[in-house]
Amino acid sequence: MTSSSVAARRLAWLAAPLTLLVASAALAHPGPLPHTHGGSFFAGLMHPLSGLDHLLAMLAIGLWSCRQAPALRRAMPLLIALGMVAGAGLAWAGVPLLGVEFGIASSVLLAGVLLASLVKLPSALGGSLVFAFILLHGHAHGSELAPGASAALYALGFVIASVAITLVGRFTGNWLMKRDSRWLRGIGAAIAAAGGALMLG
Repeated sequence: MTSSSVAARRLAWLAAPLTLLVASAALAHPGPLPHTHGGSFFAGLMHPLSGLDHLLAMLAIGLWSCRQAPALRRAMPLLIALGMVAGAGLAWAGVPLLGVEFGIASSVLLAGVLLASLVKLPSALGGSLVFAFILLHGHAHGSELAPGASAALYALGFVIASVAITLVGRFTGNWLMKRDSRWLRGIGAAIAAAGGALMLG
């Protein structure tokens, strides 16, 4: 068996669980989490982990960032935090964003494409693109704040979780880059396919 066929088989095994996850896309934004599950901070902490769209977008951005310029890599956690807070702030201020759910699904698709192509972008362009992606996710999270919950604690929870997912992606990307970049391409292709399915669903 050739090394290319072995790599293809490994990528197929890797893509399979991501494809199966698309079946649970209805859970992407299930609505406010009840206070009985740990209060507003816990709800904010768990929300990014319970939404397939958010989880895949953050993971793809983290994986993709490992190939970017040092300035963008250093700024990534701050961009994630600011984008989430800014988006949530718009939701709490009653400022609507048209097509948020479609935009979020699109961000999963585009983040997957960026990862699959391993494209390097100028820091300003890459940072602006990431911020735009995250702004949509933050708006969706903010709109699902449970009545009576603390916005500050809820925001702290989802910012911590979002940054953590991105950093896990970064460290995983660094580890995979030292072995075979085709792993990153394969993961990116699977995430892009999931994003396309979310857009159609």
